[in-house]
Amino acid sequence: MIADLHTHSTASDGQYRPAELVQLARDRGVELLALTDHDTVDGLAEAQQAAEAAGIRLLNGVELGAAEYSHLHILGYGFDPAGLAPLCQKLKEGRDDRKYRILDFLREKGLTLTLEEVESLAGGEIIARPHFAQAMVRRGYVDTNREAFDRYLDTEEFRQKVKRFKADARTCIETIRAAGGRTSLAHPYQIGLEDEALESLVNTLRGYGLDALECVYPKHTPEQERAYRRLAEKYGLRVTGGSDFHGERVKPEISLAALELETAWLTGTA
Repeated sequence: MIADLHTHSTASDGQYRPAELVQLARDRGVELLALTDHDTVDGLAEAQQAAEAAGIRLLNGVELGAAEYSHLHILGYGFDPAGLAPLCQKLKEGRDDRKYRILDFLREKGLTLTLEEVESLAGGEIIARPHFAQAMVRRGYVDTNREAFDRYLDTEEFRQKVKRFKADARTCIETIRAAGGRTSLAHPYQIGLEDEALESLVNTLRGYGLDALECVYPKHTPEQERAYRRLAEKYGLRVTGGSDFHGERVKPEISLAALELETAWLTGTA
């Protein structure tokens, strides 16, 4: 099917409401869309209703940040949202606590923001770093969201001083699978591991029940994609792909994808 299996809405840190995202995907020619908001399933009901009206298929999705590495993310697909509700609630509480520490961290750097202006940029209950980045751009502290992350929100100092609750990768995978879903390791390059260390991680995650590897991703080079496909084949994993679309205001360089992917294993049509 023509698919995009990695997208975000205002339920987490995306620009568009779930229903608007569905319309954009339909216009892009997408037949199967996964809404994979960070640490929440709150946008799925709205997206599902919009998908039925638009005549495309929506796959329940989520992207969970795991504790082992700052950019280790597990994508979940096709699960019963009720099965993820307890974990997502704990993750939301962790984000709620973190937003105050982010404000304090930025204040230490001479950047004064109010919680009200950051929350005004969030369409849902999840307050995430891109909302702070957008507020920083509006204030003129930085020129782009990317600069906000590179200078402040994704530095080693930030990671040490501003922490939040994350479940370990095993818990993320097992929770998704217990809810009837499948899992994929998102954007492997972002984890920042050398080849052998990444392969060891993939093998460990497979032991937890990992189903797939996100091989097709806008920032993967052709060489990286080939390497990840070989890794997936070696460990008997499926291949997923997606844009990681957040909207042009959040990630201006990323557009929705229309990828030809083998999806029968996800949709139950195999």
